[in-house]
Amino acid sequence: MNFFGSKSRDKVQSTTLFGNVRKINFPMLVRVLGWLLMIEGIFMFVPILTSLIYSESDVMAFIIAAGITLVTGAVMTFCIRPSHTQMAKREGFLLTALVWVVFSFFGMIPYIICEHPLSVTDAFFETMSGFTTTGCSIYESVDVLSHGINIWRCLTQWLGGMGIILFTLAVIPMLNYSGGMQMFNAEVTGITHEKLRPRISQTAKSLWTIYFVLTTLLILLLWAGPMDIFDSICHSLSTVSTGGFSTKNSSIGFWDSNYIKCVVTLFMFLGGVNFSLIYKAYHGDWRSLLRNDTFMAYIGILVVMYVIFVISIAVTGHATSIEAVTIDPIFQIITTITSTGLTADNFENWGPLVLSLSFCLMFFGACAGSTSGGAKIDRLLYLLKNTNNELYRSVHPNSIRSVRINGNVMAPEVVDKVIAFLCIYVMVIAVGGIMLTAMGLPFMDAFFSSFSCVSNTGLGAGVTGYGGGGYEIIPDFGKWVLSILMLIGRLEIFTVLILFTQAFWKK
Repeated sequence: MNFFGSKSRDKVQSTTLFGNVRKINFPMLVRVLGWLLMIEGIFMFVPILTSLIYSESDVMAFIIAAGITLVTGAVMTFCIRPSHTQMAKREGFLLTALVWVVFSFFGMIPYIICEHPLSVTDAFFETMSGFTTTGCSIYESVDVLSHGINIWRCLTQWLGGMGIILFTLAVIPMLNYSGGMQMFNAEVTGITHEKLRPRISQTAKSLWTIYFVLTTLLILLLWAGPMDIFDSICHSLSTVSTGGFSTKNSSIGFWDSNYIKCVVTLFMFLGGVNFSLIYKAYHGDWRSLLRNDTFMAYIGILVVMYVIFVISIAVTGHATSIEAVTIDPIFQIITTITSTGLTADNFENWGPLVLSLSFCLMFFGACAGSTSGGAKIDRLLYLLKNTNNELYRSVHPNSIRSVRINGNVMAPEVVDKVIAFLCIYVMVIAVGGIMLTAMGLPFMDAFFSSFSCVSNTGLGAGVTGYGGGGYEIIPDFGKWVLSILMLIGRLEIFTVLILFTQAFWKK
């Protein structure tokens, strides 16, 4: 039963069995989703043009998909007239979670009707993997896919890398006045968020400009090597976004080029850096990099891991060349910590120590505010510094110590949120693993698949050598579970899980 209470211009409340419930501005949410769908439909013209250039039959699949997406978006945008355009924090969270799901439902249409069609389950899994930059794939072979499908796979990662909402804020300035800050905070990774410019739309444009420039530069550098222009574009889209989709089954290893490895490694590294710091460095503020605790920890972790990897490679007898102890370990460390997932060598042969350290790199990932996945190094610093304070207080119970990051004292509630995040992060991985074991998956494959999807790394279910297969071996229901885990990991847990709490819906 519903009993309506007071109604104002900005909000409506209703009384239900659960108490006072704030009415969400659904008309405005639907209208914004319509704008977003039209943007997605426009991006589908990229694979349409690609398929036309290579004279592929998949062009019709993308024309149909683009038509459905554009028409649906136009109807939602122009046929709905909300009574007011204001969106508060709740609308921001709800819209951010919804748009990734809606984008995936429309983005999967080409996979269903293309020359090598997928089932609805597999198509949704592939699309969600792309948009969340997880990089796990249903396809056993990508070599047989058309150029249009391959570039769409990589384009979904590029769009999702910097963020769908962030792109919308950049091209639709009016959202700056209608819940823009809430959507920005809900989508951008990290603990705290910094506005580079006075308006959110200006900040979004600045970040996307850096993102676009890096992508363009990488395309030119890869094209200057042994890659052709198509492979250069695809791998640039999936590298800067730290997504990891490739046009070849053997990934970067297909070209067997140290030049490509070095260039890709550099841009994966940049993809793992907070883009706000890159923006500041671009404008001459290099001190922000050197004074940033997270960035320096990022560099320190890479150095320590490199030394350990080289020792392990030497001990296991794989130090057979200069590249084996220089380029290969650096490439593998950075592709893992940034959750890119590109492969160039069989690192499983480097010993169990390398594998265990790789799991640690996958768990924490790179810097917040980057395109990488994982829990983020920022939270690792909070955890270590707070743990050190608690150990000190065990000996000196009357002492007052604070967590300091970049010279600033962090509020206790921020530290509490970080600790809660890490605990829930582990719980989500555990719940996902348990659900997959209930479907008959081996223990190690189930928990590794859950871990890989939550951390948005995307390494295959059999990467540890236990299952001997990829994500195609997982039952359909398991793929839906993993798709949800990918979304939870990309939006950093709270944005999704908060929708299932009573506090979100109550006043």
